[in-house]
Amino acid sequence: MATLLYRLGRFAYRRAWAIIGAWIAALVLILGGGAVLGGNMQESFDIPGTESQTALDHLSAVFPQVAGAGAQAVVVAPDGASISDEQFRAAVTEFEEEIESLDFVDTVLGPFDDYAGKAISDDESMARIQVQFDGSRVDISDAMVDEFVATQSVAEDAGLTVEFGGQIFQQTSFGVTIVEVFGVLFAGVVLLITFGSIRPAGMPLLSALVGVGVVIGGILLASEVTIISNSAPLLALMIGLAVGIDYALFILSRHRTQLALGEDPEESAAMAVGTAGSAVVFAGVTVIIALLGLLVVNIPFLSVMGVGAAFAVLIAILVAITLLPALLGLAGSKLTPKEGSRAYKRAHALNDPQAKPSMGLRWVRGVMKRPLLATIGVVAVLGGLAIPAASLDLNLPDNGSEAADTTQRKAYDLISDGFGAGFNGPLIVSLDITQTTDILEDLDAIGAKLGELDDVAFVSQGLPDETLDTAIIQVTPDSAPDSAETKELVQAIRDLAPEIEDEFGTTVAVTGFTAIGIDISQRLTDALVPFALIVVGLSIILLMMVFRSVLIPVKAAIGFLLSVAAALGVTVAVFQWGWGAELIHVDHLGPILSFMPILVMAVLFGLAMDYEVFLVSGMREEFVKTGNARHAIERGFAGGSRVVTAAALIMFFVFFAFVPEGAGMIKPIALGLAAGIAFDAFLVRMTLGPALMTLMGRSAWWLPRWLQRSLPQADIEGEHLRDHREAEAWVANGPDAVIRAEGLMVGEGVTAFGPLRFTAPAGSFVLASGSTDDRALFAATLAGRLSPVGGRLQVGGHPLPSESSRVARIVALADAGDGQSAEATLGEVLREHLRSTLPLREAGSAARVAARWVARASTAVGHDGIFDETPIGRLGRRERAVALAVIALAEGTPVVVIDIPDSFTDIDEGRLLLESLAELAPSHTTVVVGTPLPTRAMDGDSVAGRTVILLDLTSPRDNAIDAPAFDTMGVLL
Repeated sequence: MATLLYRLGRFAYRRAWAIIGAWIAALVLILGGGAVLGGNMQESFDIPGTESQTALDHLSAVFPQVAGAGAQAVVVAPDGASISDEQFRAAVTEFEEEIESLDFVDTVLGPFDDYAGKAISDDESMARIQVQFDGSRVDISDAMVDEFVATQSVAEDAGLTVEFGGQIFQQTSFGVTIVEVFGVLFAGVVLLITFGSIRPAGMPLLSALVGVGVVIGGILLASEVTIISNSAPLLALMIGLAVGIDYALFILSRHRTQLALGEDPEESAAMAVGTAGSAVVFAGVTVIIALLGLLVVNIPFLSVMGVGAAFAVLIAILVAITLLPALLGLAGSKLTPKEGSRAYKRAHALNDPQAKPSMGLRWVRGVMKRPLLATIGVVAVLGGLAIPAASLDLNLPDNGSEAADTTQRKAYDLISDGFGAGFNGPLIVSLDITQTTDILEDLDAIGAKLGELDDVAFVSQGLPDETLDTAIIQVTPDSAPDSAETKELVQAIRDLAPEIEDEFGTTVAVTGFTAIGIDISQRLTDALVPFALIVVGLSIILLMMVFRSVLIPVKAAIGFLLSVAAALGVTVAVFQWGWGAELIHVDHLGPILSFMPILVMAVLFGLAMDYEVFLVSGMREEFVKTGNARHAIERGFAGGSRVVTAAALIMFFVFFAFVPEGAGMIKPIALGLAAGIAFDAFLVRMTLGPALMTLMGRSAWWLPRWLQRSLPQADIEGEHLRDHREAEAWVANGPDAVIRAEGLMVGEGVTAFGPLRFTAPAGSFVLASGSTDDRALFAATLAGRLSPVGGRLQVGGHPLPSESSRVARIVALADAGDGQSAEATLGEVLREHLRSTLPLREAGSAARVAARWVARASTAVGHDGIFDETPIGRLGRRERAVALAVIALAEGTPVVVIDIPDSFTDIDEGRLLLESLAELAPSHTTVVVGTPLPTRAMDGDSVAGRTVILLDLTSPRDNAIDAPAFDTMGVLL
């Protein structure tokens, strides 16, 4: 992956304006389209498969009058007056009639109507009007809501105060405040301190803003075709800004360090994208996987939020590896730190033992001096902060969590004060009455049973539908919709259901917004531990691949769990217990947003892996070089601590900026992420990690051999890229040759042979003799199908194995022993072969091209028509070899590899074959011929004017990569 990103970074650097133009066009089209066409956010807390959702869907089908969206209008009489006074009673009635006249209103139940229930407060200071709309919340537009609210003028003209509550008043738009902008400004300050210059400090901000613009536009466009929560774009904005700035910071920091060390700007940009960009892609993909893992919870609104956040991370990755190197291309050498500057000194400090130790180096030395104390201290602090998490209570937000100045929050508080908190979220009990003979009597009896349950404030009369197959009873709790007592009441009704069914033959189900919220919270609570185990297991596997260690991934996973637990503890302490709630404008204490823990865990997982990779990869690189575990910790930490500190501070400021004035649903998520980032970066990765690795010593890098063989390699820090650059330099500094090998080891494991050293110029012949297996391995290596075991090899100017895909396109293979086409003539096989290999626009000329090659082959062997009439399997040895060679030569590649399974004992026959191949192959085509035994068909070092090189593949095996090279070049055939 590092090599691919290296090429992508160089491409973007060289074509800066094209890349920048493409991103600007995408931003204008997507964000502009979203602003014009989209932007209609809606909350839809559907949860398929639960009792509450199933019951609500059933009511929507058979009893739509009670299943649609609802609202409440709270009318309050002036101080000292009664809502039952004649003038106010008349105003309320007129208000009801005004509401009922709206086309989208289904029913209105006033406080003075039959079946109104408890609709007037005990002191008669206020009353509730219950309104049912046609259709669900999704069907109620903002214009309808405005028209509904406008009816309040009738009541207000009479001196009444009116506030509205209910599902339709949930926030349907999103926006940012000046406080969130401050978060970006703080990030800019951190970048300025980190880089010491405005130009590099502005690049991460600019690229991140472009990315989030594309993300918000995409989400707004998507809101036209699917239901998207108003929190989804805010969550995507928050995460997109944070990771967008951080990912660009990692790459830009590496680029500036390389420039300070004298690297060419273009090469440095490509290397930064290839190395730091690999870690960015790795970390970003882990975040995306974790966020998309929310889909398995099967809660639609949460899935949409997860997909939106994952989209933000994906765009941040793409911006970092394309737009950022394009900006680097425009800046060129202007980003090079000036000699003597702090950035310049920091870049050279790691290689200068006399340099003053950096703050990061002093910190890690302090930790390593007392690792046990540091470990106990961090665990104690995080463990203490995690204690409140044991009281974690989850629920969905209601109007009680809205801003205090909104009408829905005022209505919520008025109802709580005048009627009881439970009237803000009554439960709907659905009953199947198809088996009931005395409907009204049975409904009264069932209502009486429900009223005997704890925490019940009011039970309405049973209301059957028109077809008398379904009825509902409204049960109003004493407690608030998000209280533990209400959850217990829902469960108590469900526990009572079998008894009701046995006695009355009526099935019972509990639904309504409150019950749905409880079911969602329960499902998310149940999914939290399995999701945590999946995330931890994934982190251990990924880090094992990266660091080739068992203990380091386990250490990282334990640290991640400590960070998550502490972040949840802080959130509970603030939003449930009220510690410091006033400081961040939390005016409603209660349960935590039900999907907050799982979202925080998903996002924090990827960011924690990011910091772990950037700190520990340098340690691993140094340990591999020196074998000194303590020195590796010091040097690796010193090299990565500054950029990780800056990245964590940026994340913290961006996330925390959404806390004071953020939307009610975003506040706990933002606080959890901000706290989690601070704990994970500064306490876990930069304190606990080095301490534990110091205690583990060399055993930190232990990995069983069987596991080492099983785990795939993950080239995060660009080890393969460095090998590729060295190979490119070797190719560039070597002689002009189509094929060149030095110390080449070919094969697999114990079958490896070599080393080989040879140089084959364009148009030459390479005759390689050896066993069938050796020749097959050698041919596969030359063709890029098999990686060399050691040494260096280039084919067509492309080093192997890093450019094996390119080599595979310029090398054609032919096996004269292949019997697949034995019964077909050369013309038939060649036509079919050309149809599959020629470009589509040239496929129609396959027959003409095949005929031309067949004629040339006949001339080369001196037998006109032989290839038109005789199947390939019945041809003589030389003719069959020529026929298979023609199939390969017809591809027009600069290198052709032909394997001949039989030895030519007749010298003349072998010489004739080589001359035939020389006549057929273009002068620039290099032909490699494999035979069982060296041929003696030549009396010189050339045939038909072509240079001939002999390779003996049967030389003794030598698996030592650095063994002296056996030079076979110049040996005569």
